[in-house]
Amino acid sequence: MRKMLNTLYVTTQGAYLNKEGETVVVNVERETRLRLPIHTLSSIVCFGQVSCSPFLLGHCAEHDVSISFMTGYGKFMARVTGPAAGNVLLRREQYRRADDLAASARLARLFVLGKVANCRTVMSRALRDHGPKIDAEGIERTVGKFGTLAQRLLREEGLDDIRGLEGRAANDYFGLFDHLIVAQKEDFVFAGRNRRPPLDRVNCLLSFLYSLLYHDVRSALESVGLDPAVGFLHRDRPGRMSLALDLMEEFRPVLADRLALSLVNLGQVKKNGFRISESGAVIMDDESRKTLLVEYQKRKQVEIEHPFLKEKIPIGMLPFAQAQLLSRHLRGDLDEYPPFIWR
Repeated sequence: MRKMLNTLYVTTQGAYLNKEGETVVVNVERETRLRLPIHTLSSIVCFGQVSCSPFLLGHCAEHDVSISFMTGYGKFMARVTGPAAGNVLLRREQYRRADDLAASARLARLFVLGKVANCRTVMSRALRDHGPKIDAEGIERTVGKFGTLAQRLLREEGLDDIRGLEGRAANDYFGLFDHLIVAQKEDFVFAGRNRRPPLDRVNCLLSFLYSLLYHDVRSALESVGLDPAVGFLHRDRPGRMSLALDLMEEFRPVLADRLALSLVNLGQVKKNGFRISESGAVIMDDESRKTLLVEYQKRKQVEIEHPFLKEKIPIGMLPFAQAQLLSRHLRGDLDEYPPFIWR
């Protein structure tokens, strides 16, 4: 198990990060705004016009502190890491399974099963918390459909059939996502998933949170020696981290969707915290982005009992725990990969 360390998010435009001894220093307009010991960090994520000294890049790579660069929208651009580590035999087994469509389907089914179960929990919790305010009948019906769909997934053996069920579940889930918004209804309207760029405030929140999650899951996979580019549900494509996308499926409802709903329903983000560009893209302002990052970090610190490990861990450790379980399955230590099922 990897010790959970902190992630430094740098959103101030024009910031410059450099190394002084064993400390990362954040400067803005030649003024030092922050100093942090590097050994307390697991990663650094820079948004927009943020730059780093080559000495800091080298030191972080040497000490396993990844540095990622995102656009101001939260789209991933590049990542600086040290030399590839891990067990070559584990990676070879990962590649063999990925080349075997039947073996890929067995793993893909479990990733999708985790996603379906956790979407179901998001809807069930909305019923529990906001029953009188929402379309309870419609949501209860969809919760029931997801239970049936999970049973059907367990019987499917074809990769395309599993993808079809995953697509159907996503359509049903996002088809009622607007009903899970119980506050600021006129300002935060969700009519369906859109991205690159997001065209409404809810999609803007979701896309940004998914980018953060992608970063965390990719780091988790690399930390246990797996290749994040070679997936089972998502197939090979140049530039795509397919295994990171596979593993993300279980966590989207838990770490992103639920948080986006809370930010809106609790009034932590407001209409005025977003602007619309000439292209129609919706963009968060710095204050809203800061609120989101603070709440994301808080969410990661909440402890839950892992249903398979039977021990309490922070939610932020889930990607590392699941990456470890996946590697144990590929090495033959576990008969099946146990997806994370949120209760």
